[in-house]
Amino acid sequence: MKIEIIGDVAEYYVQTLCLLFFPGAKFSKKETDDSHKASVVVEKQDGMISSTVTIVYNDKTSTKKAEESYGNGISERAGIRIAVGKAFLAAGKSVTGVSPQWGILTGVRPSKLALKEFEDKKSTKAEVKSFFQNEYLVYLKKASLLVDIASLERKIINACPKDSCSVYISIPFCPSRCSYCSFVSFTSNRLLSIIDDYMIKLVDDIKKTFAIIRELGLDLKTVYVGGGTPTTLNKTQLQLLIDTINNEFDVSKLEEFTVEAGRPDTITAEKLSILKNGGVTRISINPQTLNSEVLEIIGRKHTVEQFYKAFEMAKESGIEQINTDLIAGLPYDGFRSFSETIDNIIQLRPSNITVHTLCIKNAADFAREKDSIYPPANVASKCVDYSQLATKNAGYVPYYIYRQKNTIENLENVGFCLPGCEGRYNIYMMEEVHSIFACGAGAVTKCVSPERDNIVRVFNFKYPYEYLSDTDNSKINNKFNTIRDFYQKIKENN
Repeated sequence: MKIEIIGDVAEYYVQTLCLLFFPGAKFSKKETDDSHKASVVVEKQDGMISSTVTIVYNDKTSTKKAEESYGNGISERAGIRIAVGKAFLAAGKSVTGVSPQWGILTGVRPSKLALKEFEDKKSTKAEVKSFFQNEYLVYLKKASLLVDIASLERKIINACPKDSCSVYISIPFCPSRCSYCSFVSFTSNRLLSIIDDYMIKLVDDIKKTFAIIRELGLDLKTVYVGGGTPTTLNKTQLQLLIDTINNEFDVSKLEEFTVEAGRPDTITAEKLSILKNGGVTRISINPQTLNSEVLEIIGRKHTVEQFYKAFEMAKESGIEQINTDLIAGLPYDGFRSFSETIDNIIQLRPSNITVHTLCIKNAADFAREKDSIYPPANVASKCVDYSQLATKNAGYVPYYIYRQKNTIENLENVGFCLPGCEGRYNIYMMEEVHSIFACGAGAVTKCVSPERDNIVRVFNFKYPYEYLSDTDNSKINNKFNTIRDFYQKIKENN
C-alpha cells in the first residue's frame, strides 16, 4: 500500500492505522500503485493540530479532517497522533465500512496506558473509561475491559518491590510446527539433535544469570520457562534444567514458577513429577481448540483426547495452577465450534484460561495463504465476546491483555483467571514492571529502572545454532556487562 505523508507524523504510526482497515497490507518506498493509497497531511498552528487524511482503495476514495489541541497535559506528539488517528478512522470507515472496536488505540500494551491514567492523573475508573472512549474512540465494552484489567493489575504492581526482577528461560524447540506459529522454534530431527549441546550452554547461562541477580541484590519474584515447548525436552534434559534452577535459588521463595508444557503430546506423568518435585507452581497445557478437524488444519500434532489425558495427569500431579490457551478466529472454527470449546474448557476449571485472537505474522506458514483462511466478518469478534461473557459467568476475571499487529479484526488477547490465580509473570512482563533477565536463544533481556522510566533491551542470538556458535561467550558476556552498566548508572544517579 502506498503511503504519502506531509508533516510531522511517524510513517510507522500511519502503517499501523492502515492495518486497522487493511490487515496484512504491505508497505514499500517503491510502491507506485495509486489504487491503494493513504495520504496524510499534518499542520500545526497556535496550539492546534489539523490533520487531513485521504484513503484510496480500489474504486473508493474518502477524505476526512480532524483537529486536536495540545498542551494542558497533552504533548504535541500525542496531539498529532490523536488528530491523525481520528481523521484516518473516519476515512477508513467510509471506504471499508469497518468500525474498529479499539478505535485508534494501537500498540501492544493498552493497559499500560490505562495504568498511567490511574497513577499520573489519579483518575477514577469512570474517568479512565471516558478517556479511552473520547480520546481514542474505543468501544465502551473494550474500554470497560481495559479498566477492569488495569484496576486488578494496579494492586499487584503496587505491591511489587522496586528492587524485584524475573527470569525467563527459552527452550526454542517443538515436536512439530503449528501453521499459525511465528516463534523461533525448531522441529526437524537435525535441529532437535542439538538439544543436549544447547542444554550445556543454557545451564551456564542460567548459572551466570542467577549469580548477577545475587550480585545486584535483586529480589527474584518469578521464573518462566517458555518456548517453543519446554516439555519437548526428554526427562533427563528436563531434570537437568529444573535441578539447575533449584541449585541456584530457593524456588519456594518465588511468587510463581511457570513451565510451558503447551503441547499435550509432549506431556508424561514422569515429566510432570519432575516439575512438581522441582517446585513448579504453574504450567500451560494448550489445546488451542477442541475441534479435531481444526486441530489437523492448523498443524497441531495432537488429538483432543491427548489434551484431556494430559490435563487430568496434570491435576493428579498436584501442580497448583494450570493454564489453557485457546485461539479465536482459527480457520473453519466457527462460532458454534469455538463456543463449545470455551464451555468444555470452563467445565475443567483450569486456574487460567488465555484466549488469543488469531494473528497472521509473516514468519507463519499461514502467511502464504492468509487470503483463504480468514474467517467471515465478525466471527472472531463474536467468539471473543462469548469468551469474555462465558468466563465472567463462570467466576473468572480478566487479569492481563495485549494486542498485536495483523490480528484478525484488530482484536485482543486476554488472560482470565480464578480470583487469586493471576499469572504474575505475565503482568510483570507485559506492563514492564521490573527487569526480566532472559537466558537462551531468541530471548530478550529487559532492564527496567526502579522508577520504571528507563528500559534497555539486550537481544541474545535468535537461533540455537547461533547461540551455540558463541564459543567464547562474547554475546552472553555482553549481556551481563550491559546489565551491570545499567544498574551502576542507577546507583550513580541515586
